[in-house]
Amino acid sequence: MNQKSSLLLIYTGGTIGMKQDPTDLTLKPFDFSQILEEVPELRKFAFKIDTWTFDPLIDSSDVEPSMWQALANLIKAKYDSYDGFIILHGTDTMSYSASALSFMLDGLTKPVIFTGSQLPIGVPRTDGKENLISSVEIASAKDSEGHALVPEVCICFGSKLMRGNRSIKVNAEVFDAFESPNYPPLAEAGINIRYRNEFIRKPLDWYQSISINTTLDTRVSILKLHPGITREAVQYFLCDPGTRAVIMETYGAGNAPSAPWFIDTVSEACRGGKVIVNVTQCLAGTVNMDIYATGKCLKTAGVVNGFDSTTESALAKLFFLLGKSDDNIWVKEMMERNLKGEISK
Repeated sequence: MNQKSSLLLIYTGGTIGMKQDPTDLTLKPFDFSQILEEVPELRKFAFKIDTWTFDPLIDSSDVEPSMWQALANLIKAKYDSYDGFIILHGTDTMSYSASALSFMLDGLTKPVIFTGSQLPIGVPRTDGKENLISSVEIASAKDSEGHALVPEVCICFGSKLMRGNRSIKVNAEVFDAFESPNYPPLAEAGINIRYRNEFIRKPLDWYQSISINTTLDTRVSILKLHPGITREAVQYFLCDPGTRAVIMETYGAGNAPSAPWFIDTVSEACRGGKVIVNVTQCLAGTVNMDIYATGKCLKTAGVVNGFDSTTESALAKLFFLLGKSDDNIWVKEMMERNLKGEISK
């Protein structure tokens, strides 16, 4: 391990940074500049760990794109000073944030690892220490040429390192809270950390400069199909003039109701220029609109194939693409391209 490695630990908020107040026994954020006192195991790593704390701290449920913009700007400003970045984040929206950063950071040659915990780091059974220690070790890991082993935006949680834009939170109660249903883990932490290099994205140019995309267009809504959905609800979501794009969570391999009113409404929205992206409600699997008649009707109407993208990733990708162009036809084309390893294509 490179003894000159240096990492920036960014605390945005969330459970991991809480500690019980000895006076009133309530959980309160602790001073992250004293992280080595809370997690003394970090002293065993022979490199520098600096900290940066958001002020004010942001509860995971209150995360907005403005926080992603702040993170991207911070990483760009500090990029040349550190070998890796660890972002401590609340679990509820971590997959959204990791997905967003994956699109907002271009030319990445260093790890940007999100982690957190289900229990505060200041309680005896916390999972926060293990998640943090594994994240630190992974963020500092380099190959024989001095290049980062995992130069991606990732989530490290519950002994697994996952590509950020492939990850979803699947459980609110267990320590293995996150999964990557459609893509293998990039690394697994056991007695040793086992890296799966064949699945890790590497830059074509290790010496390129980082650039950031902070212009986001958030005029996107999500429509989850369900039995008994009304025409009025579908019309509202798909044809609302206040939205440019809609993520439509369909059944199975991308199927939807075959009722004429439904297909007519989808067609109307597509003719009006809306970007409608088809993603499956299933945790694993991909959209294929060529299998069943209803899927073919959606494809004919102009619905975009989201393939095996997570909803979180599709949302972040739309924010990013819509922010880059007013041309919805271009956005549709780009949504079906694999930009940052977010779809299997």
